[in-house]
Amino acid sequence: MSLVLTEEQEILQRTARELVQSRSPVKRLRALRDDKDGDGFSRALWQEMAQLGWLGIVVPEQYGGAGMGWRDLMVVLEECGRNLVPEPITGTLVLGATAVLLGGTEAQKQAILPGVAAGERFLALAYQEPTSRYDHLRIEARAERAGAGWKLTGDKRHVLDGQVADTFVVSARTGGAPGDATGITCFLVHRDAPGVTVERQWRVDARGAATLRLDGVTVSAEAVLGGEGQGGALLERTLDRGTIALCAEMLGAMTACFEMTLDYLKTRKQFGVPIGSFQALKHRAARCFVETELARSIVMAAHEALDAGAEDAQVARLAGIAKARCTEGFLLIANEGVQMHGGIGMTDEHDVGLYLKRARTAEMQFGDAAFHRDRVARVDGY
Repeated sequence: MSLVLTEEQEILQRTARELVQSRSPVKRLRALRDDKDGDGFSRALWQEMAQLGWLGIVVPEQYGGAGMGWRDLMVVLEECGRNLVPEPITGTLVLGATAVLLGGTEAQKQAILPGVAAGERFLALAYQEPTSRYDHLRIEARAERAGAGWKLTGDKRHVLDGQVADTFVVSARTGGAPGDATGITCFLVHRDAPGVTVERQWRVDARGAATLRLDGVTVSAEAVLGGEGQGGALLERTLDRGTIALCAEMLGAMTACFEMTLDYLKTRKQFGVPIGSFQALKHRAARCFVETELARSIVMAAHEALDAGAEDAQVARLAGIAKARCTEGFLLIANEGVQMHGGIGMTDEHDVGLYLKRARTAEMQFGDAAFHRDRVARVDGY
């Protein structure tokens, strides 16, 4: 496994860092939150990302993308994570477009993916329900035959970036009971379809999400994604890639939070000396540094496995290890950051608190550390 970026990836990293630092400072997130911005991000910046090719990094060239790799996407997501960039890359590209790439027909790919790469189309994956927690198989939403098509009924919660989605990838039961691995089908549902209700959710980290309600929504047979009854496997593969990509973003955020704290330790003085000279704080800072490096190793390994076409079991294992590692590392660094900043770290005006809020929501997204440790154990046969 290579832990060194290629020359092309280093150029991509510099470009991404320059754009993020100039166009999306951390304080921008606070302004979007306080203004109750409906989108929760900048469409102008989204178009700049599209022009730079970021929105088509893992989209093949025949569908208007750049045809690059997951390691390249990792570089961009890490830089976005450093400044808590709220643009809907995860919902649209990492989850929505990936589901289409993995399960879509040629016609579906041609109809959807060029718009994603061009920044003209927003997607979202609607799979979580009020009682599902982290289990993507615990689905109660139903899809029943309606002539040549289907009629969908049910509620979806915490639909990441769903507040702006034009098209939703929705999971519903065409057979079986909640928890069964079989009998799940994924559908492409348009936002403006009769019976679709989208309600904006406001999360503690100010990132976009929505509740999706389906009240007898009728879709055609061509809306089925990945085949009837095959949605469980499609969801699992999509969510594993989403988890790995989220870890890249978490890596960037924890690194920036640690750097912010380290800078404070070097400049804040007590008893006439920088507080970073105190042995106890040195030890705590050293542990934070170790956590970032451990996280970096597994995150790079997981993205490299995707590029190498690793088997699903290996991808699932790496996704679980990466999420458990990044969750605990990010929480430690964010908590230590707030505490080492002292009183100012507890105020909303200081940016370090935004990283703690992001750490708390990222912890729960796609499953917490305990969930993923259990999953890795099951993959390994325990």
